[in-house]
Amino acid sequence: MYEKFVDLLVDELQIDRNDITMDSELSNDLGINSIELADLVMLCEEKFDIEINDEDIRKFTTVADVVNYLESLDK
Repeated sequence: MYEKFVDLLVDELQIDRNDITMDSELSNDLGINSIELADLVMLCEEKFDIEINDEDIRKFTTVADVVNYLESLDK
């Protein structure tokens, strides 16, 4: 799931793959603003055929937060 999510970040938000780790903060480290986060959520919903609750989005601080969340839905 990590690689799939990194691919989304690289392909859709043009973030350098070398800048992305599990500990990377979406906002502080990767520069993702609230509009980009909303786009990213929609892309994840589309790509992984899931629905992400608005309350859960507020918990997304790091790449690991998103990856762990996606993995929890993938079971």
